[in-house]
Amino acid sequence: MAPRPTDRRGFFRDALGKLLQEATARTARRVAPRRTFRPPGAASEIEFLATCTRCGDCIDVCPVHAILKAPAEAGLAAGTPWIDPAAQACVVCEDMPCARVCETGALVPPADGWSSIHMGALTLDPARCITFQGVACGVCARVCPVGERALAMDAGGHPVLRPEGCVGCGVCVTACVTSPSSLVLELG
Repeated sequence: MAPRPTDRRGFFRDALGKLLQEATARTARRVAPRRTFRPPGAASEIEFLATCTRCGDCIDVCPVHAILKAPAEAGLAAGTPWIDPAAQACVVCEDMPCARVCETGALVPPADGWSSIHMGALTLDPARCITFQGVACGVCARVCPVGERALAMDAGGHPVLRPEGCVGCGVCVTACVTSPSSLVLELG
């Protein structure tokens, strides 16, 4: 049990500190469940939500229309740009037009380009992957915009994921021939 404050000032300082901690925790709980895939170069989720003006410029310049506007049901994130990799994956545009057009700093193209972008974490389910059942495939490795730095095929013809090179775009997930996809992209 924590010691009780012995003076009024201590009491109010402790009470205010607990109130601020609770407010921060409640805000994080409201934001965290709605966390979603953001365009490349996105700030942390809370900073992104505070900085994004919901102007739609990044949505307008996406050449493959991968960036969508979050619906009203998204709560605090309503109107913000997000990506649904299952519908249309980010194709890793070399010049990141979405981040370059952002004037608020919600999206910022990193100085080192794509090498520091990690929109999601990719996993492989070998039970679904047809290469583990003796069927030649390799579609995922062929469509990967990052190439062998992120996804390659081993000598046995099985996909090999390289998390250090994967940007989490989801192109391989949508290209996978199995249903559901053998590759799963989750928020990183």
